Amino acid sequence: MEDSANTLRVLIATDCHLGYMEKDEIRRFDSFRAFEEICSIAEQKQVDLLLLGGDLFHENKPSRSTLVKCIEILRRHCLNDRPIQFQVVSDQTVNFQNTFGHVNYEDPHFNVGLPVFTIHGNHDDPAGVDNLSAIDILSACNLVNYFGKMVLGGSGVGQIKVYPILIKKGTTSAALYGLGNIRDERLNRMFQTPHAVQWMRPATQDEGSISDWFNILVLHQNRIKTNPKNAINEHFLPRFLDFIIWGHEHECLVDPQEVPGMGFHITQPGSSVATSLIDGEAKPKHVLLLEIKGTQYRPTKIPLKSVRPFEYAEVVLKDEADVDPNDQDSVLEYLDKVVRDLIEKSGRSMPTTSELKLPLVRIKVDYSGFSTINPQRFGQKYVGKVANPQDILIFSKAAKRRQSVQDTIDESERLQPEELNQQNIEALVAESNLKMEILPVNDLDIALHDFVNKDDKTAFYACLKRNLEETRSKLQSEFNTTNLEEEEIIVKVSECMQERVKERALRLSSSSQTVPGNDRDKTSVAPSSTNAFSDDEDDAERWSMPASSSGRGRGRGRGSKDVAASVTSRRGRGRGRGGKEGSSGFKQLTLDSLKSRQSTRAASVSATAAVKTIVEEVNSSASEEEETYEANEIVETSEPEENITGKGRKRGATRGRGRGSTAAKRGRKAENSFAHNLFMNKDQDEDDGDDDDDDVSASNRMKAPPQPRAPRNYGSIKRR
Repeated sequence: MEDSANTLRVLIATDCHLGYMEKDEIRRFDSFRAFEEICSIAEQKQVDLLLLGGDLFHENKPSRSTLVKCIEILRRHCLNDRPIQFQVVSDQTVNFQNTFGHVNYEDPHFNVGLPVFTIHGNHDDPAGVDNLSAIDILSACNLVNYFGKMVLGGSGVGQIKVYPILIKKGTTSAALYGLGNIRDERLNRMFQTPHAVQWMRPATQDEGSISDWFNILVLHQNRIKTNPKNAINEHFLPRFLDFIIWGHEHECLVDPQEVPGMGFHITQPGSSVATSLIDGEAKPKHVLLLEIKGTQYRPTKIPLKSVRPFEYAEVVLKDEADVDPNDQDSVLEYLDKVVRDLIEKSGRSMPTTSELKLPLVRIKVDYSGFSTINPQRFGQKYVGKVANPQDILIFSKAAKRRQSVQDTIDESERLQPEELNQQNIEALVAESNLKMEILPVNDLDIALHDFVNKDDKTAFYACLKRNLEETRSKLQSEFNTTNLEEEEIIVKVSECMQERVKERALRLSSSSQTVPGNDRDKTSVAPSSTNAFSDDEDDAERWSMPASSSGRGRGRGRGSKDVAASVTSRRGRGRGRGGKEGSSGFKQLTLDSLKSRQSTRAASVSATAAVKTIVEEVNSSASEEEETYEANEIVETSEPEENITGKGRKRGATRGRGRGSTAAKRGRKAENSFAHNLFMNKDQDEDDGDDDDDDVSASNRMKAPPQPRAPRNYGSIKRR
């Protein structure tokens, strides 16, 4: 192992979480200090490469400040004149999926002295239409070598091929496999599906064998087995591997542990910054120096000194004799004593040469039989003494079977991942006994996950586009679309999409829930009933909204506010009839529709536009209908046409044309108009009453008309 020319030296770190708590004035630089120390250790130990196990960034879209600080650290430590003493002999265009397609130190425009190899984690995984990650920015800047980025091909759960980066240094040959983060449920099913995950082995050469390669795997997945479907079992991995670097878990278990019956060892370096104030993260943080010669290796763990000290304790109040359940002052006094002891403990453990840092303190309090206190108020007295005064205390109650559960849970299983236990689309569909007709359930689940957790606005569009392209290609390959009619093509498209969904469903593992066959009819009926309900609501709004405006009579000076009441009281005399009632009805309708449909801003805008359109139609149709009615009424009188025109009234149509032509020319639009048909039934009773009055006083109106009630476009009718 002393022969440096044949020894490959690798420094390993995971879960740096750059940018964590960047808005906190005290802890904003913690992640950057730890990452800079890791790069400094790599320079001091003169390692050949720095290997990161995912979650370099804490956010999927890191801030500009975080990106700038990361680039500055990498430039300070990675760009220098130090020679590179190893070679990458594999196909680099396959290993590094970027525009350049080669390892960064081979670029003639850069002097890279410390190559950094990294995969993505669940925090900085690629997303969007172009499937890009924040690490792609660093890769385009030639600062890191981004590998392990998988493209899920095939159908169903998908299919991936894992290609190794083949590294040679002297007589040592290492095959570096990388597997970026994939959703644990999906990768779990892929490992249980035959030929879904394919591992590419190095090609044998004449002077050596395939067993001469030291095989390393870097992955970033959930390891804790709280839910077998939501984690990756070590026994899923191939047996030819020699060493596994496991990311995502923040508890520091850096010493390699052998997996019984598998023949490989696993190291879990943990995070370099505490992101969850739990017991697992209170352990000292380390990185691992791995020295490889031939097929042998030597691990050396190196502690990180720049990490903020973290003290964790658990107390059970009912086990303390000095604490009175009825005296809250005694509870506060006891908790103050515990906090002071932890602060003193962190001061003793802190190196004297390092910068004084405020410690993180977390006390988990079992308050069974006691009342809680305000954690924020309790922490006010420790401002300036601890780094997290607002959440020092966390209260919990013991379960009824505390001891039995405590014995069955391993210490390592207390460290939970940061993700919430959220219910996905697959579980919702399974619980409701539904069956997706067009889009596969797992594709929708992934799209929803990307939309919520990664802020990917195009997730659903990409899912729909991908499924449509698959259906289109299958349709073109199986049918000759040039000889089919349009209706036949629609039927074929529906059949193809249903067949493709069935094929994906058949590829799922046996653990997926079987859906009854008669649910297809339920799902096919449900959308239509939903649409019918929406249409009824829209129709109800169309019938009710025009009556909501302020009133409009048949007199002169009709304003914009007096539009819709003309429909409600078309024969009404005087202005503003029904205006007040209409307004209140409109308000009530708006509240009801908001409660029932939960309309969004877009719906309100469209409803406003619809109301304006309806009001315009009501205005035009009501005017035209009145004109038609007046013309027809004049024609039906027994007086000569000269008397009518001589008394200031409108000149009616000639008897040769009669009422039919007027109705044919104007009455057709009035009778077929939307507003006319809409309000005829509503005003029928009022019209009948007014018609009787009009028959009685028709001749009187012709002889001595009162104020002429001509419509708005009276002049146009007179010119005819």
